[in-house]
Amino acid sequence: MTTILIHSNVLNFEQSKVIERTFGKPFKIDNHYRIHVKNRPSNETISQLAESIQADVNVLPEDFNAKEIKLVISDMDSTLISIECVDEIADFINVKPEVSAITEAAMRGELDFEASLVKRVALLTGLDTSALQQVFDERLTLNPGAKTWIKGLHKSGIKFALVSGGFTFFTERLHTQLKLDFSRANLLGEAQGKLTGEVIGGIIGAQAKADFLHELCEQLEIQPNQVIAVGDGANDLLMMHAAGLSVAYHAKPAVQQQAMTCLNHRGLDAILDFIA
Repeated sequence: MTTILIHSNVLNFEQSKVIERTFGKPFKIDNHYRIHVKNRPSNETISQLAESIQADVNVLPEDFNAKEIKLVISDMDSTLISIECVDEIADFINVKPEVSAITEAAMRGELDFEASLVKRVALLTGLDTSALQQVFDERLTLNPGAKTWIKGLHKSGIKFALVSGGFTFFTERLHTQLKLDFSRANLLGEAQGKLTGEVIGGIIGAQAKADFLHELCEQLEIQPNQVIAVGDGANDLLMMHAAGLSVAYHAKPAVQQQAMTCLNHRGLDAILDFIA
């Protein structure tokens, strides 16, 4: 039996009719609806239904067991938070358009992430480190549903790990603010109150994100199929492929094509639907 999730708190009359014509009558669980069907529908059918009712529709993998999930690992920039931190930092040194263009290409998978990060960070050379705090205080906002999502996971006894190709300045503050369990990111070089334009140590790119997932599995004594991985960019794909369930959150096209599930309408709290 295949389970289809409709990520909507309330369905109007027209939405309900379209769903019933396609799959049958849905039943509500918490903040979403579910339908059980005998055969797995095609991706095209799911996409057409989602477009028709303007809501997220996902099919749970046949071997997915919500009760076994023990860890959620998430990207930070444009996933947990609404901004790309490096782009906003670049705005303080008047190179945001150039940095943003590199970031966008890297997230689409058109550029090597590690090389692109080195290039972007080099453009920040000489910037006063006080700009980092300004970005955190004035520009960084959580994406919709983030706090509800993390609280819901912890209530269910599920650990939360934040991993980022961004910077520890931001992950460490979010770790404390949101009471996260684990976090890892890149360390910016600093000297005499200014950025040196270097990344200190190994870069947290696609492989490092996947490695962190496996490292945490060993630490928690769980298997990768007990992990949900969430991301939006190409550098999240290795991590997402390693997990038992992957969620593309308002993601780039290449990520949506390869992820097991996608969210394009609802906020991050809709990820709780998968473990209901």
